[in-house]
Amino acid sequence: MVDRRDSLSTNVSLLQLDPAPIDSPEVERPVPPLEDESSEDLESPSASLPSKGSASAPGLSGSGRGPIYYLTRLQKYSSYAMNTFFALHITNVSILPAITGSTDASETYLLMTREIYQTAITEPLLVALPAILHIGSGIALRLVRRSQNVQRYGTTTPGFWAVGSHRKRMSPWPEMSYISLSGYALSFFYSAHVLVNRILPLAVEGDSSNIGLAYVAHGFARSPWVSGIFYAGLIGLSAGHIVWGSAKWLNVAPSTRGWLQRRKGTDASAVVDKKTRKERRRKWLAVQGVAALVAGLWAVGGLGVVARAGASDGWVGKLYDDMFMRIGA
Repeated sequence: MVDRRDSLSTNVSLLQLDPAPIDSPEVERPVPPLEDESSEDLESPSASLPSKGSASAPGLSGSGRGPIYYLTRLQKYSSYAMNTFFALHITNVSILPAITGSTDASETYLLMTREIYQTAITEPLLVALPAILHIGSGIALRLVRRSQNVQRYGTTTPGFWAVGSHRKRMSPWPEMSYISLSGYALSFFYSAHVLVNRILPLAVEGDSSNIGLAYVAHGFARSPWVSGIFYAGLIGLSAGHIVWGSAKWLNVAPSTRGWLQRRKGTDASAVVDKKTRKERRRKWLAVQGVAALVAGLWAVGGLGVVARAGASDGWVGKLYDDMFMRIGA
């Protein structure tokens, strides 16, 4: 005869809990990505490329050659041209001045390399066009991702609303990574740098033949605090964005989105084993170390030599003063 016992008398008894409401957060929540999408923001170099067999639209099978596919590659390959210009530029304005210890001795090398990236043909192709394509593709990627999220999840369905009394709507915008944020911030500093060093001389003098390291040094002599803060931001953001972006393209950098998860109290590292966390930390320190090294190389000559060269005398100094007064500096 089968021994029948009440379930409550077993070793593993059921525990009854009173129902409780789930409070929704006060902040907007992002739309969760689909299974075949990268968790990184696709407008940044941190995005992983879609697989060949992924669908280009919801519910359709395709080759993955959708707008995200092409915009991501456009941003990637435009960064290669920008990195080439950056390597030449940092050599002129920092490494050579650090080696020679003088801005006058470094001006000759600056004029020589200008023939590479500052001609009527090479400057638009190597400097202007890649920058426009890189920034434009990043903005376009965010708009495309938002449009796809709206198409997939909608904005009026119950799933787009959080549970609770506050009823905060989930945001269809993709989350930002550190690389994306630094890129948008760098766009401001880069535009100001182009305005002061390229557009302003062309507007006042008609060319930039008299613009060199002495021009930068004169600006530091006129406004040391403003120039120091500006160039510190330009150097830090450029080094961080370029190094981290390149590391993401090469798939050697860890994810930069953990900070968003920690802000929401859902730190993903809590469910990752110790070995994986150590590997991520090792990669983070390696990439961050390279970024610090690049920033240091830029600063040792740019801020250590050029910024301390002093103001120019004579008619050149008056020319520089007139240019800076045009922008209120």
